[in-house]
Amino acid sequence: MNNDSSSRIVLALKQWISGAAPGARLPSTRSLVSEYQASPVTVQKALQTLTAQGLIESRPGVGTFVRGVRTARPADYGWQTAALGTPPSALPSASGTMRNVPNQVIPFHSGYPDRELLPERLVRGALTRAARGDAALSRPPAAGMPELQQWFAHELGSATPAGVIPPAPSDVIVLPGSQSGLSSIFRALVGAGQPLLMESPTYWGAILAAAQTGVRVVPVPSGPDGPDLADLARAFEETGARAFYAQPNYANPTGAQWPTGRGGEVLDVVRRYGAFVVEDDWAHDFGITSDPLPVATRDDSGHVVYIRSLTKSVSTAIRIAAVISRGPARERILAQRAAESMYVSGLLQAAALDVVTQPGWQTHLRGLRQQLQSRRDLLVTSIREHVPQAHIDLLPKGGLNLWLRMPDGTDLPRLMRDCEENGVIIAAGTEWFPAEPAGPYVRLNYSGPNPAAYPEGARVIGESLVKQG
Repeated sequence: MNNDSSSRIVLALKQWISGAAPGARLPSTRSLVSEYQASPVTVQKALQTLTAQGLIESRPGVGTFVRGVRTARPADYGWQTAALGTPPSALPSASGTMRNVPNQVIPFHSGYPDRELLPERLVRGALTRAARGDAALSRPPAAGMPELQQWFAHELGSATPAGVIPPAPSDVIVLPGSQSGLSSIFRALVGAGQPLLMESPTYWGAILAAAQTGVRVVPVPSGPDGPDLADLARAFEETGARAFYAQPNYANPTGAQWPTGRGGEVLDVVRRYGAFVVEDDWAHDFGITSDPLPVATRDDSGHVVYIRSLTKSVSTAIRIAAVISRGPARERILAQRAAESMYVSGLLQAAALDVVTQPGWQTHLRGLRQQLQSRRDLLVTSIREHVPQAHIDLLPKGGLNLWLRMPDGTDLPRLMRDCEENGVIIAAGTEWFPAEPAGPYVRLNYSGPNPAAYPEGARVIGESLVKQG
């Protein structure tokens, strides 16, 4: 099919429509084929485009006609102000990392890997097979497909040391992505108005989920080695909190990985206060120079509520994650999930399971590790050359992001504007702090498209920073 020919016909017919009266009948397909010397398929595609744009309408057995234009009038939603009343709290807006941007820009802001880092062949094959199977037409159990529950439980259990009881498949609840899981967990384990300890800085989506569920966030400073144990214990003592949200492996945004033993030490503090660790293992598949070791592998008494996501590593179109929890906490989380979504698409569950159980999945992950390392190193080298004023706190051992401390006094909004005007999109670190930012930070994603442009992007950042004096 010739897209250029179809576009040419669309433009010509738009000009004809602009001079036609509403209800005017378009020439027949045969006449259009003859007039524009195009194939019937090309003409039909042009007509479909005009129909989708609301310019024409087809009446089966009669013909195709110009649609009448309805007179636009401003909508008045003022009545909703009185009906809704005062909002309970000001919710954070969606992150700038979710912006879609033109292809010609250098996008350091995104939180998702480029499609060339995804197992595209495995995903396409898995979706085809899932569509042909029973999953396309049947409703799965509320907690998830048993086979997928088994996979999640086995993955975590295989890393569990001797003496610790591994999780059972019945401990697993499949989620439509980890973001909705965070909301369910915060509602089930914390509750509106109650305190939730949270690493600072941390994932903006967790901050948003906390705000939406009405929990009261208490920041706990966290650096390259994780949270300070004394600060964590003090926060539990002073607030009476019963949950601590953390990302021990390749934290978003800093890339930090807790050192060996820190997870056990944090778990000791949590046990002392009879609390939970909500462990977000979002980057489990993105190790570069180390492997993830979940805190959940050290716990069999239900103190760790473990979230494992496949969305970023399998496909952003297959939003599948899981929470592994034990005891009454698991039942409360499942009740929240059932109330919010009832069940997760069986088609997507089947496709995700197909991908991660293919022999090619492990091959893909080995190649992904090498690709991420080369991208990370190229971005670090580019920043050190073109933005020497920026300080890199640590070289991440995994994940997708590089966390930069900019010079004191940096005007981040101005820096973002200047960079964007020159074709580079960056993410100010402000939104990753649950309270006031600890300084002027920027998060750069090294898994986006066109890594060859990283040096040019760094150059633009450096020149924009110099403009601030």
